[in-house]
Amino acid sequence: MKTLLSSLTFLAALGLAPLASAACPDYMQGDYRKLHSKDTVNLCELMENKTVLVVNTASHCGFTSQFKGLEALHKKYKDKGLVVVGFASDDFKQEDASEEKAAEICYLNYGVTFTMLSPTAVTGDKANPLFKALAAQSKEPKWNFNKYLLGQDGKVIKHFGSMTKPDSSELSEAIDAAL
Repeated sequence: MKTLLSSLTFLAALGLAPLASAACPDYMQGDYRKLHSKDTVNLCELMENKTVLVVNTASHCGFTSQFKGLEALHKKYKDKGLVVVGFASDDFKQEDASEEKAAEICYLNYGVTFTMLSPTAVTGDKANPLFKALAAQSKEPKWNFNKYLLGQDGKVIKHFGSMTKPDSSELSEAIDAAL
């Protein structure tokens, strides 16, 4: 690890290191743990040069069936430059207390293959840095399954509330325009 860091520092000094972290907004920098996993995801790397659909999720919500539509969007657009990222959250008291059970609902019941992250706060003072920035740029989620379409610069293009289904023409048209 020290060798890698030394090499990156050396390359940066020469101006040859990737500029991704410099171009990545502060609120996207950092690692988040994947749902029911020890593995982490670096948001800057995941979202680099991509259009992103960020969704706050909960495994026991009336909108949980939207996982199926989000997975369909992921499959339809992943090769065109869209990344779908689900942020599990218990801010509205509808996430399973067990990450194992929440993961079962996502992965087994709905076949989710897009990136799902472990529970984190998405509202208020305890919200993670990304959701604080999303709220500042548009609006804070008022319930589960809010959708934020982000451009390649990490800024909100459009916010969609819980009632907007993943297969809605409004969301598809916004994604098409962003790509």
